[in-house]
Amino acid sequence: MAENYLVQLAVIIVFGVVSQMIAWRLRLPSILLLLIAGFVAGPLTGWVHPDEVFGKLLFPLVSISVAVILYEGGLNLRLSELKAVGKVIRNLISIGILVTWILSTAAALLILGLSLPLSMLLGAILVVTGPTVILPLLRQIRPSGQMNSILKWEGMINDPIGALLAVLVFEGTLASGLGEATAAILGGLLKTIFFGSLIGILGAYTFIFLLKRQLIPDYLQNPVSLMMVFIVFASSNVIQPESGLFSVTLLGIFLANQKKVTVHHIIEFKENLRVLLISVLFIVLAARINIADLKMLDWRSFVFLASLIFLIRPAAVYSSTIGSSLSRREKSFLCWMAPRGIVAAAVSSLFALEMERAGIPEAGILVPLTFLVIIGTIAIYGFTAMPVAKWLGIAKPNPQGCLILGAYPFARAIARSLKSNGIRVLLIDTNWQNISAARMEGLPTYYGSILSEYIFDDIDLTGIGKLLALSANEEVNSLAALYFSKTFGTNEVFQLSVEENEEQQSKVLSKDLRGNILFGLNHTYSYLFERFGTDSTVKAMNITDRFREDIFRKHAESHNIIPLFLITDNKKLVIYTSESGPVPKPGQKLISLVNEKVKVDLHQSERIEPGPDVAIEDEAN
Repeated sequence: MAENYLVQLAVIIVFGVVSQMIAWRLRLPSILLLLIAGFVAGPLTGWVHPDEVFGKLLFPLVSISVAVILYEGGLNLRLSELKAVGKVIRNLISIGILVTWILSTAAALLILGLSLPLSMLLGAILVVTGPTVILPLLRQIRPSGQMNSILKWEGMINDPIGALLAVLVFEGTLASGLGEATAAILGGLLKTIFFGSLIGILGAYTFIFLLKRQLIPDYLQNPVSLMMVFIVFASSNVIQPESGLFSVTLLGIFLANQKKVTVHHIIEFKENLRVLLISVLFIVLAARINIADLKMLDWRSFVFLASLIFLIRPAAVYSSTIGSSLSRREKSFLCWMAPRGIVAAAVSSLFALEMERAGIPEAGILVPLTFLVIIGTIAIYGFTAMPVAKWLGIAKPNPQGCLILGAYPFARAIARSLKSNGIRVLLIDTNWQNISAARMEGLPTYYGSILSEYIFDDIDLTGIGKLLALSANEEVNSLAALYFSKTFGTNEVFQLSVEENEEQQSKVLSKDLRGNILFGLNHTYSYLFERFGTDSTVKAMNITDRFREDIFRKHAESHNIIPLFLITDNKKLVIYTSESGPVPKPGQKLISLVNEKVKVDLHQSERIEPGPDVAIEDEAN
C-alpha cells in the first residue's frame, strides 16, 4: 500500500513539472495543461486518488499551499505602484467585487436555477481573478502603461477577499435568520480585518527583528520565512476561518515594502516553491473530479460562463473605472483579463464538501461548475489576451529597448544610434557628469546605482527588454546581469569582457555569474574605449541588395568595422556577442564601430575601387 501511495506522489510531481515544461515550450498557459494532466491522471486513468493518498490532510495541505502562493505574490507588490493606480485598484477590489458577486449570484439563479444560498456562495467564489494565471500572461504580453500594476494588484488582493467572502456567505447561509446571518457576516468581517492585520503585521515585524539582529543564519532564512507563513496563517485561521489568506498576503506586502532588511533572496526561493506548489495543487484538485459530476453540466453552464466573460466582467470594470484616467483601450483590456485560478479551485472543493454536510444536496455541482469556469476563462483569456492586446495597441510582448549601464562617451554614442533607429534606451550611471552630458544630448537617463533595491520602483521599463552592461567595472556589470536576468531572461543580458579569451575570462568570472559577452571577447572595455576615443565612431549602415559577404568579413577581420548590432526589417534588435556574429542581410541595418582613420567608405568596395561591389550604404549618426 505504501508503495502505491509513493507511485501516486511520483505521478503527481512528474505530471506537474512536465506540464510546466510543455507549457513553457509551447507558450501556453501552464494551468490549462495542469488541469488537463490532472484530469488524465485522476478520472480518466485512475492513476491518482488524492483522497486516498492524503486523507484528512488533503484540504489543510491545499490551504497552506495556497497561503504560501499568496505570500509569495505579496512579496512582489510595491506600494509605490499605488501612486498612479491606487484609486482604480481600490475600486476594483471593492466596487468591482461587489458588482461581480451580485451579478454572478443573479446569473446562477436565473441561468443555472440554483438555490439562493448556493448561488451566493458560487458568486463569492468567482469574484477572484487568479494571479497564478494573470502573472504569467502579463510576463508574456508585457502591456504598456498602468495595466501591469492594476492587474497584478487586483489578482493578489481579490484572492483573499474572495476566500473570505465565501466563508462569510457560507456562515450566513447556516444562520437561522436574517439578523443572525447579518451578525455572523459583520462579525467575521471585523475579526478578519482586525486580527488578520494584527497577526500579519506582527509576523512581519518579528521576522524583520530576527533578520536585523542577525539571529538567523543565511541558510535558515528561507525555512524561517516559511515557518512564519505557517504561524501567521494558522493563527489567523484559528480566530476566523479563511482569514489566514488575508494575513499572509499582508505579511508579504509588508516585508516587500519595508526598508530595514533585504528580502530579495527570500523572494527568489518563494518563486521556485510557488511553481512546484501550483503544479501539485492543480494536478491534485483536477484529479478529484468525478466523471459523474461532469454530467451535471449542461448548456446552461456554458451560458453562465459566457455571461461571466462578456457581461459581468465588463460591468465590474466599467463601474470601477468611472472618472479614472484610463483610456477606452485600457479599460477594454481590463475587461478581457479575468481568469480564475487556484484559490477558486481550492475554495470550491472545500465548500462543496461543507455544504453537502450541511444538507444541501445540489452542492455537488459547485466543483465541476467552478472547474468549468477555471478551464474556460484560462483557455479563452490565455489564447486571446495577446491578440487582443496587440489589437488594442497596448502589448509589448517582445520589447527591443535597451537598459544601458554606463553613460560615458562610447555608451552615449551607442544609445544615440539605437534611439535614432527607433530602439528605446535608458542610460544608468552614478557619475553625474556622464548623466548630465547624456541629458544634454537628449538621451533618457537615470542617476543612481543599477544595483539599488529600489531600481524597479524608480525606472520605467516599458518597451525595454535587454541589458547592456558597458561600465568599466566587471563585478558591477556581472551583478547587474544577474540582477536583471530575472526580469529580462538570461538570453537578454549582456556585458563587456575584460579578458581577451574565454579561458582567462572564465578565471575572472564563471559563465553562470555573468551575462553574454558583448561584441566578442577581444573587444574589451579598454580596447573599445581607446578605439572610440582615437580613430573610430559609431555608425548605422543600411544593407542593400549589393551586399557582398566577403567584403564585410574582410572589413570585420581587419577591425576596420566592429559590428555591434543588427536591426532587422521587422525592427528586432540582434546583438553581436562572443558566440553570435550574424552576417547582415539586405533590408537590415548594421550598427558598427567604424575606423575613421582608414576612411573606409562602405559606398565603395574597400574604398579604393568604386563600382558595383557596393554592399552597404552608411548613415552616420
